[in-house]
Amino acid sequence: MDSTIKRLTKKAMDRRGINEADAKKLYEIGIAKPFLLIAHANEVREHFKGKAINLCAIVNAKSGVCPENCRFCAQSAHYHTDAPIYPLITTGEIVEQARIAGEAGAHLFSIVTSGTRISDDKEWQVIYGAVEGINSLGIRPCASLGMLDEAMADGLARAGLFRYHHNLETARSYFDNICTTHSYEEDIDTLRIAKNAGLSVCSGGIIGLGENMMHRIELAMTLKEAGVDSVPLNILNPIGGTPLQNAPALTPIEILLTVAIFRFILPDKDIRLCGGKEKNLRQLLPLSIVAGCNSLMTGDYLTTLGRDTAQDIEMIRDLGLEAATD
Repeated sequence: MDSTIKRLTKKAMDRRGINEADAKKLYEIGIAKPFLLIAHANEVREHFKGKAINLCAIVNAKSGVCPENCRFCAQSAHYHTDAPIYPLITTGEIVEQARIAGEAGAHLFSIVTSGTRISDDKEWQVIYGAVEGINSLGIRPCASLGMLDEAMADGLARAGLFRYHHNLETARSYFDNICTTHSYEEDIDTLRIAKNAGLSVCSGGIIGLGENMMHRIELAMTLKEAGVDSVPLNILNPIGGTPLQNAPALTPIEILLTVAIFRFILPDKDIRLCGGKEKNLRQLLPLSIVAGCNSLMTGDYLTTLGRDTAQDIEMIRDLGLEAATD
């Protein structure tokens, strides 16, 4: 077992590619010796990312009434939840939220909107203005605006957007269990279009949707093939009124093993722990960094509360690491 984990650690560090069989073997090792897998994932993280942990924040800039039927989502028009409903906020409000997040310690800030895509010209002008304003603060602007076509992606690149975020949510083979209002290929196309426009690309998913570890490995392999730069991992926080409101929680160890395996498969990418991390990892939250994550979403999420950025920075420093500044 020790020789296998050492061989796969070296393979990851040499960028020779962890395949599905390797990833399954890593999971078997992790079940038997979770902290052995976590320790080696930490070696891979430090090899590529050093001691810097980067922090991002978001604003829920347009909330609710989404026509998609993603079974986890509080903002879907298909379900009755307590999620707020409001139209796109102003450029000034977005930039002000970015300023607050930046002063707290975040150096990436994302504009997030509900819905399949942005189709209104006035909304695009608000977003372009916000991207310019966020750049002027010395913060890298990101956006998550749904599906893109080439003209939309080019417009965002010209406006100065750094990174485009669009989650695949889960494995292709499990996707129909989660969403039926659009195809998986449409999501893949959006990643390709954003990348072709010269944007950094951020894509990941949610674990705890009823999928198993092999589905998560499949997702990681798809993200590797797509050439994404940043991989956000959310852990389901079941919302009342959604079909997954009674979904059983993953154990903290299962979450940590997932983070570790993603680090092996995507050794040099930013692996970002996002929504649900506090609720699901509880006292083991610091171990998510040891398990291979080099990035945290800080502050509040779209429809649920997160953690104060000062707590995240304290945790990073207590681990002997440092919050990145760019």
